[in-house]
Amino acid sequence: MDQTLSKLRQLIEDGCADAEGRIPPERVLSNDLGVGRRSLRRALDILEQEGRIIRHQGRGTFVHGATAAESVRPNGSVGSAINLPDMMSAGVPRIAFQEILDHTNPLEVIEVRLSIEPVMARLAAFRASQSDIKRLQSLAEETKLASTSAVYEAADAKFHRTIAEAARNALFLAIFDTLHASQRDAGWRRLGENANCYKRQSVHADFHREISAAIAARNGDRAQEVMQQHLSDIQRHIYQHAFPVSGETEQ
Repeated sequence: MDQTLSKLRQLIEDGCADAEGRIPPERVLSNDLGVGRRSLRRALDILEQEGRIIRHQGRGTFVHGATAAESVRPNGSVGSAINLPDMMSAGVPRIAFQEILDHTNPLEVIEVRLSIEPVMARLAAFRASQSDIKRLQSLAEETKLASTSAVYEAADAKFHRTIAEAARNALFLAIFDTLHASQRDAGWRRLGENANCYKRQSVHADFHREISAAIAARNGDRAQEVMQQHLSDIQRHIYQHAFPVSGETEQ
């Protein structure tokens, strides 16, 4: 079961959805993944409970989140997957995703990440599957051994998103994807977490190892603590880039 779920997650991450966010039908997925239909349905049930996919009778199964270009809402209407979740309370203004990106900056992003990612790491320690844990450990090693900044950035992004997925909270995941999308612009990257990341790569990778070890040990307190330390370290470097002190040299 865990193997089927892991394969299905990877297939979705690799972009199996079409332009509307629809993933292939069960018989195709079963053949592509080499798994039984019963095991596949259980895996799809889990992804639906997590809010990762939405099933709409007569239309198919759709990815909910940044992976797909569009998604289908529970009421059947189609909307951009890069809007804030529909779970916002009635009467609260819905701010378009692009407007958010136009009016925020890396300092705000890291403040929000500090508010949610340590909690997600704690939840992941209790809810992660064995396949999630193995993937985290592998990605932590990838960040350690990355030979270029681009390779590091890719592994780092996958590491943090795997924790968000393992937390099994659809709203946290939606917020995480919104924050992550804001960091794709080249201008942001000069000031964000991965600014001069090759110099800081070893430091970040050590944090990744500690976080994955805590999650593997089901130690929620430790996972939360180390993630807090990791993001606080990133915040400090963002502030150094944003507000450099005259004559100060980077450590």
